[in-house]
Amino acid sequence: AVPVQADLPADANPIDHFITARLRETELNLQPPADRSVLLRRLRLTITGVPPSPEERAAFLATSDEHGWEDAVHDALQSPAYGERWAQHWLDLARFAETDGFEHDKTRQDAWKYRDWVIEALNADMPYDEFLLRQIAGDELFADDSDGLIATHFCLSGPDMPDINSQEERRHTLLNDLTGTVGASVLGLQVACAECHDHKYDPISQADFYRLRAIFEPAVNVEKNKSLSFLKEKSATAETAHVMVRGDFRRPGLVVDPDVPRITNPGQRPLAIESLDRSTGRRAAFARWLTARDNPLTARVIVNRVWQHHFGVGLSETPSDFGVMGVIPSHPELLDWLALWLMDHGWQLKSLHRLILTSQTWKQRSFLPSGATPSEREAWNAALKSDPKCVLLSRYPRHRLEGEAIRDSMLFVSGLLNEQRGGPGIRPPLPEELRDTLLKNQWDVTEDASQHDRRSIYLFARRNLRYPLFDAFDRPSANLSCPVRSESTTAPQALEQLNSDFSRRVSEALAHRVASGGSTATDQIGLAFRLVLGRSPDPEELTASVDFLEAAADHAVTVDALIPFCLSLLNVSEFLEVE
Repeated sequence: AVPVQADLPADANPIDHFITARLRETELNLQPPADRSVLLRRLRLTITGVPPSPEERAAFLATSDEHGWEDAVHDALQSPAYGERWAQHWLDLARFAETDGFEHDKTRQDAWKYRDWVIEALNADMPYDEFLLRQIAGDELFADDSDGLIATHFCLSGPDMPDINSQEERRHTLLNDLTGTVGASVLGLQVACAECHDHKYDPISQADFYRLRAIFEPAVNVEKNKSLSFLKEKSATAETAHVMVRGDFRRPGLVVDPDVPRITNPGQRPLAIESLDRSTGRRAAFARWLTARDNPLTARVIVNRVWQHHFGVGLSETPSDFGVMGVIPSHPELLDWLALWLMDHGWQLKSLHRLILTSQTWKQRSFLPSGATPSEREAWNAALKSDPKCVLLSRYPRHRLEGEAIRDSMLFVSGLLNEQRGGPGIRPPLPEELRDTLLKNQWDVTEDASQHDRRSIYLFARRNLRYPLFDAFDRPSANLSCPVRSESTTAPQALEQLNSDFSRRVSEALAHRVASGGSTATDQIGLAFRLVLGRSPDPEELTASVDFLEAAADHAVTVDALIPFCLSLLNVSEFLEVE
């Protein structure tokens, strides 16, 4: 039940009651909402991966009622950029890339179709239970749908060695990777730790691992020198499944039946498998079990992941490990309530986004404004002291954007972003010093230069070569499922942002845009701030900016003087962070 709290605003929703109840245990309360322009920028960066335009900001600030915020949330969720932004979060889990990896790292010609399918599914607000059904058993449950097969690429999206001599070993490796990925990304359990022996901490036996693996075994059929893109079974019968002694594919041991880990099945009811015309029906039964009402684990895991990408950290800080070694949720009752709420609302993720985005918890300010009252300063200092890491959400936790969102935002504010959607991965130019180290055909630059400035999710994802900006800002390697990206602070990040050919080109485009938007230095500076930071400069910033431009241009502001000014704006933490 929702722990109803007194004295909350009339527009507070159940999330606020849960969070406030926990805060009041330490004599804290929610912070006031952030400035409306900050909220709009936070919304757009979180949902679409790019900031609002000055026109969008002006239109939003012209509204003053709660309906204005609800409309802004609706518009963001209806934007095609929503799917492009949130698909990358899922692709991190799916260890998605468009190449095989390993020594030869050959291209997978159809991998991009899965990326596009994820984007389209999210934009269409496909219920999460169907989203999983299609990726686990699309060929069985949606055989008449051309996309049914494409969605199953999720299971085989990891690294592969099609040319290995031992195809039996290849199949064994693929199945183990698949099983571990499904266990971690969907169930939040590190079942892969039981591949060679019983899990050292969680009650997951080695037999549990191979029972789960047996569900997928009939659908993984390898052929030398051919990439395996989709799950497909050959018949309604399957070979006997075994526990592999010490994880060795050459040592089959105990015979096992396909089933789910026993820790997830308290009643120990066997998986209800019914053979289909041309398949065993194992994955169909497993997918239905995953999304059944009496299996709340699936909903808890995805709710935690959605929360993670709204606040920078999940209610549990280990979103792919709900086991003994995982971090206990900061608000377990809220996590359970949200899981049930999601199922009650048809597994619609956009509804969950809307619930979070309209909460007072999400709207809290992340910093203390300069004009704060003494009582506000006292409350802020108390929050910093009692909740230094913001675990209790006594304020909105600032966090840095991912490399993809940084690049997309730079292209957007400069006016260079090409919003074309879908299709094979794009290869923009790479720095000369990097090109000189590449093998032949490792990165053939896309001939059409207009394609180079498309959204980052459409850049070719090579497993053994990450785009430099993404590499600097901690993009995962795609060799393993990645539930939480690292967030390092390093010198190469600053060097990449200040000195790369990409940053220079974007700064030039932004400078030309700013120059054409105003006849005076004050007008140009104001436009630059509104484009890049979503606000007007304060008097001190305006004075310093005018002095810089006049000094650089010898008292006559030129585009050449605006270029380093724009470059500096693109490097401030306010641009690189969600505040």
